Amino acid sequence: MKVAVVGATGMVGEVMLKVLAERNFPVTELIPVASEKSVGREIEFKGNKYKVVSLETAVSMKPQIALFSAGGDTSKEWAPKFAEAGTTVIDNSSAWRMDPTKKLVVPEINAGELSKDDKIIANPNCSTIQMVLALAPLHKKYNIKRVVVSTYQSVTGTGVKAVKQLENEYAGIQGEMAYKYPIHRNAIPQIDVFEDNGYTKEEMKMTRETKKILGDDSINVTATTVRIPTVGGHSESVNVEFTNDFDVNEVRTILHNTSGITIQDNLDTFTYPMPLYAEGKDDVFVGRIRRDESQPNTLNMWIVADNLRKGAATNAVQIAEYLVANGLV
Repeated sequence: MKVAVVGATGMVGEVMLKVLAERNFPVTELIPVASEKSVGREIEFKGNKYKVVSLETAVSMKPQIALFSAGGDTSKEWAPKFAEAGTTVIDNSSAWRMDPTKKLVVPEINAGELSKDDKIIANPNCSTIQMVLALAPLHKKYNIKRVVVSTYQSVTGTGVKAVKQLENEYAGIQGEMAYKYPIHRNAIPQIDVFEDNGYTKEEMKMTRETKKILGDDSINVTATTVRIPTVGGHSESVNVEFTNDFDVNEVRTILHNTSGITIQDNLDTFTYPMPLYAEGKDDVFVGRIRRDESQPNTLNMWIVADNLRKGAATNAVQIAEYLVANGLV
């Protein structure tokens, strides 16, 4: 099993390598791929050293699977070239997510849609993945009408430059800015560019991707996404209106029985999800589960996950695991 990791030296790429090793994915040959300036650099994986190669070289090596985390432009140009060579691409950028010919996959929800013909598979947006993992079983049971979500997102979602900006500001050092404004002791209500409707691209990703993953265009989603000075993961305040009423304890039971979710919800012990404790873990943590008393059939939840892991790398590796387990590669 030859596996290429495109963007191997980036923040998500490094976590992809970590997750492949931790989960003992059956890699016989690793092909680390990065930009021209990193070619030739050595990367260690499970005790062996591998040289970083160019995209062109990687295509010619015909890996069975290529995990992409190198930005939309690279994916648009190179994913089809890998696919033509017979490689199955799992892409972490937004390039293919809303393409009607491509599957947008969270394995616990819709991996069953995948077939051998799917040569480019889209990994959803980090903030979408953690939310839909909790929404999917509740939608099945109570039918979701509307979701109102506000996010509190880690600087790791922007990348290395943003983490450095936060560290510099914390230490009082002037340095390169990933954001237009300071992030230390601040909250920035803009993630990605603004669209014509006044929403950011990140907000619209959450709206569009949720409908596609859950396979239901009738679900209304409105989002406000905010960058905050934390590094461990993304947090979300999620308000869900259902067609049918629910019992809060039954909601807890459903979520508790959902693969990939850990409930942290004990008010007596002040137990609730926080990015500080989600960091480095693969699960999505759900707490503050309570009825919205202002209107019928409506639930409030607080959802936290490590955006580099389940929000990106782990989800991609889980898709690859599904492909291998079901003989699709």
